[in-house]
Amino acid sequence: MAQRNTYREDEELEEQINVHDLLRVMQYLKPYLARVLRIVLVVVLMSCIEVAVPYLTKIVIDESIPHRDMRQLGLLTGLMAVMIVLFECGLRYRTLAITRVGQLMLMDMRRDLFTHVQGLPFSYFDSRPHGKILIRIVNYVNTLSDTLSSGIINVIADVFTFVITLVVMFAIDWRLTLWSLLLFPLLILWVRVLQTFQRRAYQRLSNKQSNLNAYIHESIAGVKTTQTFAQERTQFKTFQEQQSDVRGAWMKAVHIQFLMWPGVQLIAATTIAFIYYVGIMRFGGVAVTTGVLIAFVGYANNFWNPVIDLGNFYNQLITCSAYLERIFETLDVKPDITDKSDAAELPAIRGKVDFNDVVFRYEPEGRNILNLVDFHIEPGSTIALVGPTGAGKTTIVSLLSRFYDVSEGSVTIDGYDVRDVTLQSLRRQMGVMLQDTFIFSGTIRENIRYGNLAATDEQIEQAARAVRAHEFIMELPQGYDSVVEERGSTLSAGQRQLISFARVLLANPRILVLDEATSNIDTRTEEALQAGLRHLLKGRTSFIIAHRLSTIENADEIFYIDHGQIVEHGTHAELLAQRGAYYRLYESQYAMIRVHTGVVDESEHEMSAASRE
Repeated sequence: MAQRNTYREDEELEEQINVHDLLRVMQYLKPYLARVLRIVLVVVLMSCIEVAVPYLTKIVIDESIPHRDMRQLGLLTGLMAVMIVLFECGLRYRTLAITRVGQLMLMDMRRDLFTHVQGLPFSYFDSRPHGKILIRIVNYVNTLSDTLSSGIINVIADVFTFVITLVVMFAIDWRLTLWSLLLFPLLILWVRVLQTFQRRAYQRLSNKQSNLNAYIHESIAGVKTTQTFAQERTQFKTFQEQQSDVRGAWMKAVHIQFLMWPGVQLIAATTIAFIYYVGIMRFGGVAVTTGVLIAFVGYANNFWNPVIDLGNFYNQLITCSAYLERIFETLDVKPDITDKSDAAELPAIRGKVDFNDVVFRYEPEGRNILNLVDFHIEPGSTIALVGPTGAGKTTIVSLLSRFYDVSEGSVTIDGYDVRDVTLQSLRRQMGVMLQDTFIFSGTIRENIRYGNLAATDEQIEQAARAVRAHEFIMELPQGYDSVVEERGSTLSAGQRQLISFARVLLANPRILVLDEATSNIDTRTEEALQAGLRHLLKGRTSFIIAHRLSTIENADEIFYIDHGQIVEHGTHAELLAQRGAYYRLYESQYAMIRVHTGVVDESEHEMSAASRE
């Protein structure tokens, strides 16, 4: 499989049709086979009408008009009128029915893609631009819908029309039929050569559109950084380069496409002129009536157009195969963490957590991120994890939530190994709040209710009051019904975190994980939050990761993590008394406060007193 890393790199596309992928995608057509069969019957009827009308025209010209048979002329004219009406009705039905089947297939495939993507590991999204993931779910699926629904049915119609037309032509006059096919090999050659260039041109266009989509997505996500560093001009220049690539690829594809029809029309016009010449001049021993001649001109279009359509469908299949590769590549990505075949439901837990000599590494032969981490936490305890960046703090809580699996040892909750229970039953009883909070577009009420969709308005307000979010929410124009933009851009960082905290608390988890959850909250807000959290943390097993040590002084136990190991553990006072790594970290933080503020506060005096003790 080709790899896609940034918007600067083109995706490699298949040069040949992948039959396996085509057979695989037919699974999406199975639920609608009854509808497809009805469409095929209508298409066959339309093909019969296309063949019958020129033949009836021949009879009118050769028999009805010369013999002044008005009764026959009226019957044939009326029959042709009915046929034309039926053909138009069939055309309308075919168009609507094919579109409906195509959209249903599109919905099913996009549903599977979206559902699958929701369960993919974080590493999948970290390793490729989100814009290139988005284009697979939207653009590529749209393209497949047209090709694999209307395309397949139209091929059936074209093949049937082509065969039956040739049979009727040979039955009327085999000599004139052979002369009519004289330029047929030239048409095949012209279409085949152009389609080779056309396929490559449209594949290149697809690459450039994918790159542009990825760049636009990245630029929108990083627009605040762009404005902060006043790099709008640089971003615009890159955008223009990407846009220019798309325009150039588009124009080249269009130029090649427009070479198709002039050549085809020239060959078709030459063929019709040659049919007239052979018929009128009786060239090569051909002797036909005027009606036969007119019928053959009509039949010429009936077999030229299907050949062109079949060629275009083949060209679509080539590009379609490339898109299918991308789609099925995404569907075939296996989540790193899945339920065992015999995974059990985790019952309601008390919150006892045990790490039993846990070793963790990202790669089987890679370095250890955690080295024999062993601790045992009683239900309702509040545990703080501190230490330098990259020490392994987040990895510990990630193993608890089973975003990763341990390499050695085990993690158990109430005695249940987290690997032996279903992910849903595990994570349903855990609440995780990260530093990078995400707020969905919608009302504040809807964002808080995301933690528990069955929660009442009263419960939502209680959760907001508990984390001291109610005050700022009520200051907004519509209170809880105030609409926030995507990612909560209209709120401050602290407000977003308070809403996210209310969302987690509304879920009423038995185990609570706060990963730098108060890092973006100002001191005044933090003090209010701590007051609200004190009774909420009681009764829940809580893990708090924080660099600001003032937020974890009241923890039941503090683990100092360094190089994947627990270096020290104890209460705040016990660790200060040891004058070890935690003491040095605590001292350095308040030393920085002194440098920046020039003020010695009460907590510093307390720290000094504790250290003397």
